[in-house]
Amino acid sequence: MAVAVAIEEREGRRVPVLAPYQASSRALPAGPASRPVAEIVAAVHERAIDQGLADLAIDGLDRDTLEPVLTYCAELKCEADDATCPGCKRRTEADGIGSLDALARRHREIVIGDGGVRLQGPGEGVVAAPSLEALARDWAGESYWFWARRVIRKLRHGIRRAHIQGSAFAGGGESPAVLLMEPQLADNIGMVARAMANTGLDELRVISPRDGWPNEKARIAASGANYVVDDTVSYATLADGIADLQWVAATTARQRDLRKPVLTPEQLVAEMRKRIAAGQRCGILFGRERNGLETDEVAVCDAIVMIPVNPRFASLNLAQAVLLIGYEWMRQHDRASLGRVTTYEAPIAPGLNVGGSRPATKEEMLGLYEHLELELERLGYFNPLQKRQTMVRNIRSMLARMDATEQEVRTLRGIVAALAQGKGRGRKSP
Repeated sequence: MAVAVAIEEREGRRVPVLAPYQASSRALPAGPASRPVAEIVAAVHERAIDQGLADLAIDGLDRDTLEPVLTYCAELKCEADDATCPGCKRRTEADGIGSLDALARRHREIVIGDGGVRLQGPGEGVVAAPSLEALARDWAGESYWFWARRVIRKLRHGIRRAHIQGSAFAGGGESPAVLLMEPQLADNIGMVARAMANTGLDELRVISPRDGWPNEKARIAASGANYVVDDTVSYATLADGIADLQWVAATTARQRDLRKPVLTPEQLVAEMRKRIAAGQRCGILFGRERNGLETDEVAVCDAIVMIPVNPRFASLNLAQAVLLIGYEWMRQHDRASLGRVTTYEAPIAPGLNVGGSRPATKEEMLGLYEHLELELERLGYFNPLQKRQTMVRNIRSMLARMDATEQEVRTLRGIVAALAQGKGRGRKSP
């Protein structure tokens, strides 16, 4: 048994579906067992390819037979077949729906969530959406062909940076756990993991993530911070996620009527370092992308962390918030480095980086002064002569402020010589 893309009539629409066929007869029977191509694409895009195939559990569909199905979608072959998948942006466009208002007019009713909110329209049929926010975000449909192209690349070339594993910056329990409360987007979890890897935070915990865990989108967004993603643990409730911790701080931009210490990031890190040194496990709780933490969630924490921000625009992107706290954590660490350190790049300290050159000696600086003054005098720069001494002092003071290296002194003397005598073919005749 194998699989192929067939066209099936469903509710008056032509739908591309994955259907079994017998190789000997090339028959393409469609029926209840067939699955829309978009459903296949979504399954292998949302999770790892192998996990998506396992979840689909379609006889004959494996890595070898998956690529032709993806290619059908990626190359928009459905256009030639005059077919569209449910939920695809192409169907919305084919129906002439160019706005959310047009969607509402086309249907008799749009049901939001459990039905407590309903939008009435003059059209036919019913549409369901989990929330008004989701409806506003997803009404136009998904670009499944774009997803298909991404999965094809992973099939052929593997996951970008999948070979990068990395390792924890510190030992177990030596850094605080980062907890994300009901994160909505797997991409944000991946970007948080990347920020953590940048700043020496190793342990990530996710509380009831909306799109489930593990999630391939998070690995892609982590851009190489794979060890953080691979070690991330998902918990069903906040109580489960903080059960083994002794001290937890909650991040928030809103003032709460709670009698708790309010800390800056600098104070937070100092407190956690003191407690970790005493053998305690610490954590930092970050809220949802949509509306942060609920007051009841903040109440079970030991302290509140607030970042100095513009009071009229205090909302932060989730990964940015983690990066700000992580920066302070790394800044106070004795192993922190300015920039990366590789085989060819040694650690550097703040201040002027002069590379392998040393500061110029006074003898070298005096030689530069005299060389420059000699050529200026020869060319009649010091005019009137009675001001020569003042002008020389000003020039020397200006050059002294450079704090030049011996290489820079040699360069400047070469410039003076070239201007005075020329260089190569431009050398002036005596």
